[in-house]
Amino acid sequence: MKDDAKTHNDEVALFRYGVIGDLVHLPPGTKGLQARLEEKAEIDYRIPGSGRVRVASETIRDWLKKYRRSGFEALRPQVRADLGQSRAMPREVADLLLSIKEEKPALSVQLVIREALASGKVVEGLPLPASTVHRLLSRAGLMAKKPGEPSSKDHRRFAFEKAGDLWMSDVMHGPAVIVEGKKRKAYLIAFIDDSTRVIPYATFTLSENAASFLPVLKEAVLRRGAPRRLFVDNGSAFRSHQLALACAKLGITLIHARAYHPEAKGKMERWFRTVRMQLIPRLGPADLASLDALNRRLWTWVEAEYHRTPHRGLDGVTPLDRWATVADEVRYLGHDLDDLFLYESKRKVAKDRTVSLAGVVYEVEAALVGETVTLRFDPSKPGRAVQVWLKGEKIQDAKVVDVHGNCFVKREKPEGLRLADLAKKED
Repeated sequence: MKDDAKTHNDEVALFRYGVIGDLVHLPPGTKGLQARLEEKAEIDYRIPGSGRVRVASETIRDWLKKYRRSGFEALRPQVRADLGQSRAMPREVADLLLSIKEEKPALSVQLVIREALASGKVVEGLPLPASTVHRLLSRAGLMAKKPGEPSSKDHRRFAFEKAGDLWMSDVMHGPAVIVEGKKRKAYLIAFIDDSTRVIPYATFTLSENAASFLPVLKEAVLRRGAPRRLFVDNGSAFRSHQLALACAKLGITLIHARAYHPEAKGKMERWFRTVRMQLIPRLGPADLASLDALNRRLWTWVEAEYHRTPHRGLDGVTPLDRWATVADEVRYLGHDLDDLFLYESKRKVAKDRTVSLAGVVYEVEAALVGETVTLRFDPSKPGRAVQVWLKGEKIQDAKVVDVHGNCFVKREKPEGLRLADLAKKED
């Protein structure tokens, strides 16, 4: 095993042991164990080699069982027996299977496979094991439980009455586009209105982090108003402090999906499937020549086709027509949204009147030396001023340090200079 892989496996095993360390000496069947596992599942972790921040209680229980059975070595990631062989089902085949099961829920797994093969859309010889297909359908929430079998989760369909009552959002892996002469993978960040199936906004970006997600949310709010609730996944972008802060300022209740509960995001997943089946196969070289070209093609399709096509989930009404009838309570915001989406970061002002942010050193007033200030800024606009706030009040806009110019500045004692005076000076 290569050194890098061994180091990673060690880090993973140590992380897993750190999670279960206080449980390993408890005897099996200990009262209250499940409650302790669920408490651990609510904690945010820094997981080696993963962008996720949480671990399901079932996974923690599995780690505990492995440790009790085989010790520390059992916590290391296991090498796949089919390493080097592709075991991924093509995305278009998965979408076909999901569509067949969704349209004909009574079909068994074997009949779903048979219908997919009969469609002529599956490459001849492609293996479609029943277990793999069953797992795919189960993760999408399309496999009904056996008659009489109790259910621990409420999977009833739901739909909000008014536009803006609930938006859902998620990220889909998209095609490769040309960026500065090189191919880069694109990610589709999208929002869908639960009541109307209207897409408030969607765009392809080059990453799926919070810095990419927030501008998409801002544009969606500008176009379709602010939702009352926003339902998102548990990825790091959706767990970011900045997203929680922006939603709080906008009066949006941020809701995170439960782990292993894919059916809750069914409307968003179905829209992504529609994109993969109706838009992605029709993209040509000109559409993939740049990110802007790809997004123009996306919005031509959304506005001209998707929004104007009768929707089965809306009893044959188009998303735009549905929006027109239930959008009377949408919250359109009349003020500038730029300040509401600024990032915030706390810094302590050094003795030389400076603070550092993203590798850039800024200069502030001498009266702030020793104070912990809040810096508010837009990471997507490096040239934009950085605001300096203290105790809920804006003090000034920070300036990038001019090291050479400071050689000729006459130093003055800051005696008598008050923070209130600085606020007035900024005004």
